[in-house]
Amino acid sequence: MSEIIKRPVIKSVDFCVDENIWGHRLYDEQLPHLTVLEFLGVLGSNLAKPLRPQEGFGAAVKFQPQRQIRLRGLLFNNPYVENISESALPDEEKWRQWFEKFDQGKTGNGDDDMAYLRQSFSSFDDFARAIELLRSSSFESRSNKRWSSKFVFPFGPDALYEDLEFDSRGKMSNDRRFFARTGELLYLMLTRAERGTELGDVLAKRLFDRDAPMNRLARALQGAPQLADDPRPSGYLPEVSNARFDQICEDWLSILAKDMPVYDALEHLIAISGLNMLLYFLERAKRIAGDDEPVEIVCEIVSKERTKVRALSGDSYQLNQGLPAKAVRAHVEAIRQDDRWKTAASGEFPDAERVKLMREHFQWPPADGGDDEDYSGKSPDDLVADLTEFALTRHEQHVGKIHASWSRAIGLSSRRMSRRTRYAPNDRLLKSIVVAIVEDRMQFDEFLAEAKRRYSLVLGDAEGARLVDAKLVDQEELSENRNNLEARLVGLGLVRRLSDSCSFVENPFAFKGESAC
Repeated sequence: MSEIIKRPVIKSVDFCVDENIWGHRLYDEQLPHLTVLEFLGVLGSNLAKPLRPQEGFGAAVKFQPQRQIRLRGLLFNNPYVENISESALPDEEKWRQWFEKFDQGKTGNGDDDMAYLRQSFSSFDDFARAIELLRSSSFESRSNKRWSSKFVFPFGPDALYEDLEFDSRGKMSNDRRFFARTGELLYLMLTRAERGTELGDVLAKRLFDRDAPMNRLARALQGAPQLADDPRPSGYLPEVSNARFDQICEDWLSILAKDMPVYDALEHLIAISGLNMLLYFLERAKRIAGDDEPVEIVCEIVSKERTKVRALSGDSYQLNQGLPAKAVRAHVEAIRQDDRWKTAASGEFPDAERVKLMREHFQWPPADGGDDEDYSGKSPDDLVADLTEFALTRHEQHVGKIHASWSRAIGLSSRRMSRRTRYAPNDRLLKSIVVAIVEDRMQFDEFLAEAKRRYSLVLGDAEGARLVDAKLVDQEELSENRNNLEARLVGLGLVRRLSDSCSFVENPFAFKGESAC
């Protein structure tokens, strides 16, 4: 068991249960692409010491995110630019009309004077084309999210900014809905990985090139960077070390070492980060619940025939879906096993000692009457029962939805051809797994074994031996699932068959030499 870092007081919550288990905080609405964007923002604020723990600030990391209000306003709060550009008006009149309209919707947060755009672009039509180019590459550009929660692709340091909310008077605040600190936790995970400093140097060089063409375009629209007023501390991550932190780091280094542009690599980094963080979520839930068995993700490779593997995959999904709630219950109830809880029985004021211990562990019950309910007459055992109920109710609202939302977002789960959700990885996720695992080429059976070792994926009969021994499925059905995966990867150009018994998984972004069985 790894060392646990003492949790600081978290002022924004009524009690700390989810936060004690997984950190502050994992959040279902912050999907993997938003997690990586938030991570890059923290990294961009620490380029002098990328992925290095900061001394003198406890376990947290300080960062001062960019806000880039002008850039995001031009891209996502500027619906009239196309109509003006397509009109037959002279260039000067186009600029005049556009400045007038933009001025009507300005926030007053550094977007009052946009005259610099006339010097940045030779014509209004060039300006409009630049906006269209960056907007078309953005995340969720066609979603119905508010304009201040839409994000341009991270082409470089000038294209990074945090999520913001603006009220009716233009006052802004850093919202915690889509940038909920999950990216901050990813940053902390990688600072605690053994090869974290190596990865930090690679990322600083590859992703923060201010002279990259698309970053220069973002800078032309934004002008000078706009930063948050003050540095802030990152969130709280409980463990000093964890094998999953190292796996994320190894996967990032592996993907970035492949022969592909860094912008293409980001798609794979997002998918693999989502898979690893989902596994962190499930693995830690299992440990807290007292289950030492490894997480198991039984995957069906979708075929026309309904198989026992499909049913097993659905069962595997449902089992994992229930793990986090078990962890919440176990974590609260474990307070009774604390030595101080037991020794309090022989003290002069046992109930008071136990309530004090609960406050230290969970920041609850409130000592200052800050809650509507009166807890003064309740026994500590009743308080444990109450907190368990409260924690499970709050858990179900967001943290309890992480498994479902993240597995769907990365393409791990599906309801295709089935009435219930099960694990059925799509082509994009399978490709990302190949890119992360395979350096050049790897025998197919070795690839399946490595996918289970790294990501707990059960795809074939060798990986599902436990299921066969338990008579939950026939070996032939798992072998057929394995064959379906092989055929799928052949169709994707990721597997080469050299004979009936010799297939190799090949990384399309690595050097291809000749091999024989």
